[in-house]
Amino acid sequence: MKRFGERNPFVLGTLGLLVLGCLMVAAFHVDDLPFIGGGVAYKAAFRDASGLAPGNEVRVAGVKVGKVTGVSLARHGTQPYVRVDFRVDEDGVALGQSTEATIRIKTVMGQKYLALASDGPGRLNAGAEIPLDRTASPLDVVQAVNGLAGTVQQIDVKQLAQAFTALSQAFTDTPDSVKASLTGLSRLSQTIAGRDDELRTLLSHARSVTGVLAQRNEEFQKLIADGNLLLAEVQQRREAIHTLLVATDELATQLSGLVKDNRTQLRPALDELRQVVATLQRNRTNLERTLQNMAPFIEAFAGVVGNGRWFDSWVDGLLQPYTPTTKGR
Repeated sequence: MKRFGERNPFVLGTLGLLVLGCLMVAAFHVDDLPFIGGGVAYKAAFRDASGLAPGNEVRVAGVKVGKVTGVSLARHGTQPYVRVDFRVDEDGVALGQSTEATIRIKTVMGQKYLALASDGPGRLNAGAEIPLDRTASPLDVVQAVNGLAGTVQQIDVKQLAQAFTALSQAFTDTPDSVKASLTGLSRLSQTIAGRDDELRTLLSHARSVTGVLAQRNEEFQKLIADGNLLLAEVQQRREAIHTLLVATDELATQLSGLVKDNRTQLRPALDELRQVVATLQRNRTNLERTLQNMAPFIEAFAGVVGNGRWFDSWVDGLLQPYTPTTKGR
């Protein structure tokens, strides 16, 4: 047997590239590999995909159990339909033979998921396809609003009002019930024609709002995630919050009891304090005048004793003034 170093390097390189290519293909299709792939593969037939895309969740009773792996167009005879391929985890999920599938809206941004409702006896075979009579698609509100806006913009409301008016005039001699109905339709068309600009503006704004919501999908998801974190933190701190509220209630009870027990001692003190305040209020003018009159005295006294332990004073008229005399007189 040849040693590894004696083998043909071209053959070794070729085998290495083949093995590397197989590993890359397996990495991109890891879900399809046996023993590694994610669960059992199934199919479902829908008349409308309704925005469902590969990677969307598959749920049973609101719990995620798998994901959508593909959405493609197929045919049943001459009738086209949408085939949705998905996988379901085997752990704890048992789908009956009459299982139903529904495309539902996950978020307000229009993200979808595939909802399964297990029904029927036995177990759904791996690779089985849920038929059209057991599937349903939701109404996409965003598409409906956009379609309504485009349709209204193409309607000539003035001609529509004229048509209803002419129709009501043509049925003038018909019974009163028919005439009243057509007259009401004519008034309705005239009202719509009079509010044409407002209706167009409303639908245009609705389209703008849906566009902004679609652009802010990540921000709304982050907002909802942050809200979930906040609620989870409150849930974790529920015992602490409960203890705090109970302690606060006990503190209020103790304070109420303290005030009640010492009401006899507190009432005379409060009454005397009230009398003192009333006396001060009655003599407010006298107090202000006293303070104003004392201000000059305090200022002068502060100047007198400004030398520390000594104070300055001036005595006027204690001695006679000195007058010099001339000798010899």
